[in-house]
Amino acid sequence: MSRNGKGSWQAGTVIAVIADIMAAIIGLWILMYLLDANRANDLVQFVQDAARWLAGWSHDLFTFDEAWARVVCGYGLAAIVYLFVGHLVANRLRRY
Repeated sequence: MSRNGKGSWQAGTVIAVIADIMAAIIGLWILMYLLDANRANDLVQFVQDAARWLAGWSHDLFTFDEAWARVVCGYGLAAIVYLFVGHLVANRLRRY
């Protein structure tokens, strides 16, 4: 494998890991929301803020009557998009 091929492989791995972490943060917020985590807790606030920043484009995308459905669908969509796009880009890089 050439030096460039190894760099592309490593870059693909980094992108995939970042996408996984982003999706995990969003997934953790969804879980905390559904389990009614104490929002006064610093960890819960940090996760909520990070998830809101990551899913800023989608967290109010849906207008379901139930708040839990809006959270699951809005934030869940962002997590799925990050996973799909991140791994798509990573696999493209790994091919070269």
